[in-house]
Amino acid sequence: MFYIIRCYDKPGHQEVRLANRAAHLAYLDGYGDQVYAAGPVLSEDMESMVGSLIVLDLPDRAAADAFCENDPYARAGLFERVEIAPWKKVYPPQSA
Repeated sequence: MFYIIRCYDKPGHQEVRLANRAAHLAYLDGYGDQVYAAGPVLSEDMESMVGSLIVLDLPDRAAADAFCENDPYARAGLFERVEIAPWKKVYPPQSA
């Protein structure tokens, strides 16, 4: 099951994001092909990162919760809030 994880950075925490970026990317690497997509959400002026969007293929909500709790960004206190929701990929359709 796919899960969308939308993380919102605390205002003024860009230095926390930058200081923990390498650890966060290594953490994502540990999930291998379970990571469908991941990247920062940008400000409207596209000058700074204000959050993260991650789509993961995980067995259940408990696994999504565990992923979020152990993310180095979360452990460093970067996020103001995190939203997790199941997601179904419909388009584009998979080729036969």
